[in-house]
Amino acid sequence: MQQPPRQPELGEANLPVFVFPTELIFYADDQSTHKQVLTLYNPYEFALKFKVLCTTPNKYVVVDAAGAVKPQCCVDIVIRHRDVRPCHYDVIDKFRLQVSEQSHRKALGRKEIIATLLPSAKEQRKEEEEKRIKEHLAESAFFEQMLSCQTENKAVSSGPSLLTVFLGIVCIAALMLPTLGEVESLVPHYFHLSVNQKLVAAYVLGLITMVILRL
Repeated sequence: MQQPPRQPELGEANLPVFVFPTELIFYADDQSTHKQVLTLYNPYEFALKFKVLCTTPNKYVVVDAAGAVKPQCCVDIVIRHRDVRPCHYDVIDKFRLQVSEQSHRKALGRKEIIATLLPSAKEQRKEEEEKRIKEHLAESAFFEQMLSCQTENKAVSSGPSLLTVFLGIVCIAALMLPTLGEVESLVPHYFHLSVNQKLVAAYVLGLITMVILRL
């Protein structure tokens, strides 16, 4: 008999929390980024309460910092940066999103979201573009080097070696010599080859031909 799905116990604080995005980036020179939206999803069969905490609450305004989300629904949490000053550039702040069951206070799960204020969106995009260009140039240089190595290897390996050509000529000459037993021949007797010797020469010549054709 199958057991029903186990519901999270109230004493546990490891219930997965689904929120997007998990990182907030504000740009000082772009007012449209001073307002960010967190979306909290509830995929469970029971309603959840949520609460948003922050390490530096004086720098942010959280609209609806506490509330509830129905089963298999989602809610948007608006976060505004209200202290855009150079002294806060590149400082990492943290938000903590805690969820609990409607009828209890104890947290069932939590999720941390990182928030950072950067000086300029244009500079950030420029840095990202320069990074992409450098990566592209590095990849191009790598492929050019690989192509150069392949070309050099092909140039080195193109054409048969001198030893292969020499052996081929020797085998051809051996096949053209008279066979033992031939009487009418102008070639001296000691240059006459047996049938077995000519078969070996023919076999070696065949191997050399295959090697040349593969080059």
